[in-house]
Amino acid sequence: MVPHLTTALTGPLLELERHVIEAQPDIEHWFRRQWMDHAAPFYSSVDLRNAGFKVAPVDTNLFPGGFNNLNPEFLPLAVQAAQVAVEKMCTTARRFLIIPENHTRNLFYLQNLGALADIIRKTGLTVRFGSLIPGLEAPLTLDLPEGGQITLEPVRREGDRLVLDGFEPCAILLNNDLSGGVPDILKGLNPAQGMLPPLHAGWATRRKSRHFAAYDKVAHDFCGLIDMDPWLINPFHARCGEVDFQAREGEECLAQHVSEVLDRIRAKYAEYAIDREPFVIVKADAGTYGMGIMTVKSPDDVRDLNRRQRNKMAVVKEGLAVTDVLVQEGVPTYESIHQAVAEPVVYMIDHFVIGGFYRVHTGRGADENLNAPGMHFVPLAFDTACSYCDCGARPDAPANRFYTYGVLARLAALASTIELERMEPGR
Repeated sequence: MVPHLTTALTGPLLELERHVIEAQPDIEHWFRRQWMDHAAPFYSSVDLRNAGFKVAPVDTNLFPGGFNNLNPEFLPLAVQAAQVAVEKMCTTARRFLIIPENHTRNLFYLQNLGALADIIRKTGLTVRFGSLIPGLEAPLTLDLPEGGQITLEPVRREGDRLVLDGFEPCAILLNNDLSGGVPDILKGLNPAQGMLPPLHAGWATRRKSRHFAAYDKVAHDFCGLIDMDPWLINPFHARCGEVDFQAREGEECLAQHVSEVLDRIRAKYAEYAIDREPFVIVKADAGTYGMGIMTVKSPDDVRDLNRRQRNKMAVVKEGLAVTDVLVQEGVPTYESIHQAVAEPVVYMIDHFVIGGFYRVHTGRGADENLNAPGMHFVPLAFDTACSYCDCGARPDAPANRFYTYGVLARLAALASTIELERMEPGR
């Protein structure tokens, strides 16, 4: 099943894709050089929005869930990529400890853990799950909806290493975004017991504004390579760090940033003769799960928030208060599946694209956040892998469209790498 654009496949998007397809040798050479200088994250997922006139990443997750939604036909790609990532970390690695989120009632998340562990086990590693659930004193076995089980075991500290009963892992893979902060048990571990991703990749320290600042530079360099306007792959953004939604503080700061970003979008729309109303997405600068997000079309929209809207924006996962927000250019999505709006999500292990799926929401519009209750996922969405193009076909042919998506996902992963390098403790 391949989603379709409801708009005509003409104009800047086809030109963008044509640029990418024609420059494929230069692009792959450029990426090879980048990965020589920067170590890719162990894994990542990238949310893209395809507007028909531009396509851009709008979020990058360094603790991806949803591995259960990937096309199983591409499992060999995932295993091969994981093998490369493991060998980079430690050629003698034999045991992996996965530390998941604490929400054990989310059956979809548990399926994700099962799929992720399956990928890593197929590289030849022994995998077990170490849980940070408070008060867990004995192994907890959970049934998966589609068969099978996973067992969560209480993790404990021995000196400067993490262990389970009878199991000392070579490396620790976090599938927990640390929104509530870094637990003491994870601090000061022996560097020889590799932590993937590093602790400073968690939302206790990471900020979306830093990621998109890094992406600005990556997009500028990439578009210089293929002679293209960076705006076609890069959403404008600004940060406001003076917000208290409950106390109604920082409203003018936020309104000013909204006004400035909207003005920049209008200028680009005029340049490209795009006849539509611009909008921005205001989102918590730190956070995940689609919490703390709203669509804004006017500065007055953030001056006149009602109590319900302010409460929705005031806190995110783990009940953390929102004080910093990212004002990001809204990129509408014109992809659809069965008349429901959809957006592609591309998954990577190391610097390899391993597939993806479409996030679909029947109750949301083209200018709204789709990562919300009521969403569903369409597995098997990518009929072909995103890792190569068909240079003899049209730019909008599935293989080429998905290749372009894969290029953008790799750019976002590269930006994440640069972002984490800048955040590294001691730098």
